[in-house]
Amino acid sequence: MGLDPNLVGQAEGPWERSWSADDALLYAVAVGAGQDQPLSELSLTTENSADVEQRALPTLGIVLAQFGGPQTIHLGDVDLTTLVHAEQELVLHRPLPVAGRMSLRRQITDVFDKGKGALVVVRTEGVTEDGEPLLTTRSSVFLRGAGGFGGPRGESTPWEPPAGDPDAVLRFRTAPNQALLYRLTGDRNPLHSDPRFAALGGFERPILHGLCTYGITCRLLVGELCGGDPTRVHAMFGRFSRPVWPGDELVVSAWRRSDGSALFQTSRAGSDVVLDRGRFDYQP
Repeated sequence: MGLDPNLVGQAEGPWERSWSADDALLYAVAVGAGQDQPLSELSLTTENSADVEQRALPTLGIVLAQFGGPQTIHLGDVDLTTLVHAEQELVLHRPLPVAGRMSLRRQITDVFDKGKGALVVVRTEGVTEDGEPLLTTRSSVFLRGAGGFGGPRGESTPWEPPAGDPDAVLRFRTAPNQALLYRLTGDRNPLHSDPRFAALGGFERPILHGLCTYGITCRLLVGELCGGDPTRVHAMFGRFSRPVWPGDELVVSAWRRSDGSALFQTSRAGSDVVLDRGRFDYQP
């Protein structure tokens, strides 16, 4: 059968999602908070440090919205080993609380024919118990070999990093067990833990979750641009362009803009860009 031709408009929800302060702590540690300097990010990693108020990293919102509820988006008769995460966007309508509950709805908004594959775009919206918007995520997945069905191709916007040296260059070496730790936040895709499944996808060994790289990037940018205060983050976007392996060193290059945003790229040290076309919106 191949890709289901009637995907656009397919919806799920609402469903309820709650989280605790412990979930926020686990997520922060899973994206490397405190790994290099255990006392440097106590607001993310502890709930009982003197004169330190616990905060939640905004990218925890993606885990809450996209995992822990209905897990299967029915794409049709497709080989899931050909599926890769393509793009991720997070918009926060208010700061993400350390603990709480929200109601979520999910909808497939677009399916694009990219020739060599298909791009499926999913939007998830979360509202508070009072019915107020909390967050919106937009996630796209690329299915290799599923293109050529005659659908719209979608826009392709050229993008280049700003001219000149970045305003900040931030580094973090992932741990060899980073993927094993990150999967405890909810993403149990065996691509990141099972050597046999990774081999079916064409990888020599399990790769790091793209959303872990995304979360690490957010954490580093919060420290550099927001003075360590994650409540100042409004939105973040990035396109996944290359795989990362646990143990790789990540390098985030950021260019500040006058409108309260920054453009960024995340690379493997001395190698390819792995998170491209990045934009980070925050309160300066």
